Amino acid sequence: MTEATDPRAPIGRMLTAIVTPMSDDGAVDHAALAALATHLVENGHDGLVVSGTTGEAPTTSDEEKTQILRTVVDAVGDRACIVAGVGTYATEHTIHLAKQAEQAGADALLVVTPYYSKPTQAGLVAHFTAVADATGLPNVLYDIPGRSAIPIETPTLQQVAEHERIVAVKDAKADLCAGMEVMATTDLAYYSGDDALNFSWFSAGAVGAISVVGHAFGREYVEMLDAVERGDLVEARQIHIDLVPAVRAIMRAGSQGAIQAKATSQLLGVIPSRHLRLPLLPASDDEVSALREMLLAAGKDVSE
Repeated sequence: MTEATDPRAPIGRMLTAIVTPMSDDGAVDHAALAALATHLVENGHDGLVVSGTTGEAPTTSDEEKTQILRTVVDAVGDRACIVAGVGTYATEHTIHLAKQAEQAGADALLVVTPYYSKPTQAGLVAHFTAVADATGLPNVLYDIPGRSAIPIETPTLQQVAEHERIVAVKDAKADLCAGMEVMATTDLAYYSGDDALNFSWFSAGAVGAISVVGHAFGREYVEMLDAVERGDLVEARQIHIDLVPAVRAIMRAGSQGAIQAKATSQLLGVIPSRHLRLPLLPASDDEVSALREMLLAAGKDVSE
């Protein structure tokens, strides 16, 4: 990992939750994964998240997660912060994955709110503390009640922020008021986890984004963040407006980010296949056509 250029951004500024390329038989395509990681780092990214939701973590084995992480670390670990998604609904298993990721070379951990289990807020404190105690790596908490069923409430974030290794939040809760209160009362760094709200989060004080649309538009998001930080909200807002078609296409309602991000990466010629593991299905021909039109309109080079 290279030294962070912004001390306020402990895992970098522009990160994408990278897809896990797979061959048509469902095997992880490590050559394509290394090529994709390299492409992203050469196009605006100073960090990558592996084995997140977009990386199809629910359908990869623990052993596969280790190999996926090692592939990305070997490809770009000297140029970017590599964050391993390790969160599950079981604290013991999350700790196992955290230790495994540390041994495999991760620079930081992304720990999602335990889903399905629906613990109390006190249970969340106990869970996040146990995971943070298990390794020497910085932890980023992932607050996404749309998938986990419960939010991480503000007092809970204020409490766990006292842990030296809980350093940041990836927010997909869409509550900017709550996030600003946490930023004002703790040292936690905030990352937008919702591409539709990147401009809003940057304007509210977030230090960066953990993106899906960044598979194709990482440089544009860096330009947006730079514009906000120098106080040019007019330029930043225009970049946001220009990216609305991309956000709508890649994060389309009724689909899933991994589906459209794989199809987008294939159209850009970065990965050879848009195959996913069940229960996810690849993008349809109509969806691919819509993505192609969006990318061409945005001036991207699209493969035939």
